[in-house]
Amino acid sequence: MDAFPLALDGYLAADPEPGDREGTASWRLTCSAGTDLLMEEAVIPCTTMEPDIAHAMLTERQPGDLLRVIGHLTLPDTADGVIRLHADTLEVLWEAPTLDADADDTDTATATDADRTSAIAALAEALTGFGHAAPGPGQSIRIHISPTGSLGSGEHCHSFDVSPAMAHRLADYVDAMNCYLDSERPDSVALDPETIADLTELFEDIDLIGLTNAVLNATRPEHRAAITQAMDDMFGDVPAPEETDP
Repeated sequence: MDAFPLALDGYLAADPEPGDREGTASWRLTCSAGTDLLMEEAVIPCTTMEPDIAHAMLTERQPGDLLRVIGHLTLPDTADGVIRLHADTLEVLWEAPTLDADADDTDTATATDADRTSAIAALAEALTGFGHAAPGPGQSIRIHISPTGSLGSGEHCHSFDVSPAMAHRLADYVDAMNCYLDSERPDSVALDPETIADLTELFEDIDLIGLTNAVLNATRPEHRAAITQAMDDMFGDVPAPEETDP
């Protein structure tokens, strides 16, 4: 079997494997050679009997590393044989970045926990004022907030006693917030036809002249000009003060 000296650059295709004997290793190198019209790619099996190279391949290298392997390429004696590059020297031209999935998951989980802790602290601070006005024992309503699965005592667990009146106020604030959020519907959502008809009828029933007269008659004379201008800006032309009933 003939052997030819060769220096080959390529990317490590998979994790290297130990050889049959101690101090040996084998791996596959993905090599590309292209022209303007054709791009060819070949996977070349490599092996080494150099203990230092074998140790480096098995403990330091990872798939994706760009390597320069210098050694001797052996050609098979038969057509179905295997070409193999026996490495005498190894150079690392570029190291692939380490993909640490566990670290990424840990960072995400830490950020999520920090966000939840911050939200609990903000809510606890906002509810503290309600607890100051709680009545005596037997008449209060207790509110607990804590991380999921941690109800009870703990660094991020909080309890507040509020009066029924305060609980009603808190419920009103939540209802108002829900109404505000519900009002922020997407522009693409169309109103119900019946709702449009009801709104149209409501505005058609407004008597602008009667409304103007009522407002101006309830306004001191020296302020009527400013009120008229303001209503003009809002509704368009409205009757002048002298045109209204006394």
